[in-house]
Amino acid sequence: MKNQIKKIRNFSIIAHINHGKTTLSDRIIQICGGLNPREMTNQVLDTMDLEKERGITIKAQNVSLKYKSKNGEIYKINLIDTPGHIDFSYEVYKSLIACEGVILLIDSTQGIEAQTISNYYKAVKMNLDIIIVLNKIDLLTSNIKHVSKEIKNVIGYKKKIINCSSKTGEGIINLLENIISNISYPKGKIENPLQAIIIDSWFDNYRGIISIICIKNGIIKIGDKIIIVNKKNIYNVEDLGIFTPKKKKKNFLICGEVGWLIYSIKNINDAKVGNIITSFLNPTKKNLYKFKEIKPQIYAALFPTNTIQYKLFSNSIKKLKLNDNSFFYEPITSSSLGLGFRCGFLGLLHLDIIKERLEREYNLNLIITTPNVIYEIYTNNKKIIYIDNPNKLTFNDKIKELREPIAKCNILTPKKYLGKIIKLCIQKRGIFKKIIYYNNQIYLIYEIPMSEIIIDFLNKLKSITNGYASLNYNFKYYKKSDLVKINILINKKKIDAISWIIHKKNSYNFCIKIVEKFKKKIPRQQFDIFIQASINSNIIYSSKIKQFRKNVITKCYGGDISRKKKLLKKQKIGKKKMKKFNNITLTKEMFLIFYKINNK
Repeated sequence: MKNQIKKIRNFSIIAHINHGKTTLSDRIIQICGGLNPREMTNQVLDTMDLEKERGITIKAQNVSLKYKSKNGEIYKINLIDTPGHIDFSYEVYKSLIACEGVILLIDSTQGIEAQTISNYYKAVKMNLDIIIVLNKIDLLTSNIKHVSKEIKNVIGYKKKIINCSSKTGEGIINLLENIISNISYPKGKIENPLQAIIIDSWFDNYRGIISIICIKNGIIKIGDKIIIVNKKNIYNVEDLGIFTPKKKKKNFLICGEVGWLIYSIKNINDAKVGNIITSFLNPTKKNLYKFKEIKPQIYAALFPTNTIQYKLFSNSIKKLKLNDNSFFYEPITSSSLGLGFRCGFLGLLHLDIIKERLEREYNLNLIITTPNVIYEIYTNNKKIIYIDNPNKLTFNDKIKELREPIAKCNILTPKKYLGKIIKLCIQKRGIFKKIIYYNNQIYLIYEIPMSEIIIDFLNKLKSITNGYASLNYNFKYYKKSDLVKINILINKKKIDAISWIIHKKNSYNFCIKIVEKFKKKIPRQQFDIFIQASINSNIIYSSKIKQFRKNVITKCYGGDISRKKKLLKKQKIGKKKMKKFNNITLTKEMFLIFYKINNK
């Protein structure tokens, strides 16, 4: 078995979005014979309909393959295909924990991106073996020499760069040979106590919780009694196996292997990503890793449109959390929308995907409120309070400073777009920090408020640079700022599910935009509807949706004027009563207004 470990290679494929990670995975599976020609399809490892529809990877997926090298030896390669979008960076992080090496894939037609640089230094920090691969060399727009020079200049990579085409299969054999020779085998030992790290979990309707584990030390067999480090419960190993990418059962998994585990676990919290599994009879004495907590960047509330669905919604969100450790939730109550959950996400795409998965996988119909970032309050008592919901913010004498989160933005762009990008960053209240020139490429570093980034910054950046600029950002610190809270009132009734915290200089224009957008969405009634935007109890902007008018005296061709007055008075009393008891129904679309508020 010791010799078997030396023939295992664990690696992740990481890259910027649309650089061809999943296509490369497909070719490796095809060459290694993981599936026969009839079973091969595009995006083999993308198991969700959402992934195939949008053409993006959402969940990291692993596959165990056998490859016969040119030296005649058969090697076992465990490949993990990871997402490319920045909103799913946690999937990349947990995949790297399970690996000894990384394939950093770069599109030879687009060149190096800001996120590529971030991923490279992430792998260097974790002491992983790195192989840089230039993809899409079959395209006429491919520029291998220029991109290779760019890689050496920007990140200082001095080793040989592998050229390949994931589509045609050119250079894939060469890549596999480099994986065998340049990526280390796992360092653990079979004779050591079992240490298996959970890198993913999900809920199966028939078999319960299934976990993906990477064996760092020891061996795990069917029938073993296991425990979670620092937990009390004992579990039996009911089933084990690997993905080839088909689900294949095995009697045991040894040190260095990545596979699936079914262990009759009922407590969802015990199956969290990062937990260490060890043997009950011969437990390990130390915890291998401390998974870093990924804090949400934005928060929004989710409510079921039908209150009957709340229990289903509650169970569904717990199961989804098991599959996505970067997702956060807590129960809340709204006077407008009822029972729901306040949720934390890594970005707007992450939010969109979570909502879509809940609606598709669990047959829910949800309303989503305005997303916002976390703000820091420094009180007169020298205490620090964090606000993730604008409704919790009350301006009073206790607040000494209100601080907003600032992100460090790394922008990589061709020189000709520099002026436009600087103008955009200034519009978004950005502060210039650094500029680095790499031949025709420029690496810009700005500090920009997180609230300005999450809505439409990336879309506008791509638009003004024709898609050539790339962005990578991370939270840096909290900074004192002149912020105000905006509320929406409909017929003088405050809508608690809709509020914003924004910078004071943008507040007036924002109020006008949001009120006018609401005015278009709310249907006319038989009474006047007043829509108002307020800041700190002061009405900043107001608009009215005029009532439908019915001429009740149309049939009164003559007669006493008192008859007409009586009918008009009766109509006035009826409308007053209607206005008192009729509530305005807030539709799902009204809560999606924030997506378009800055796009005029």
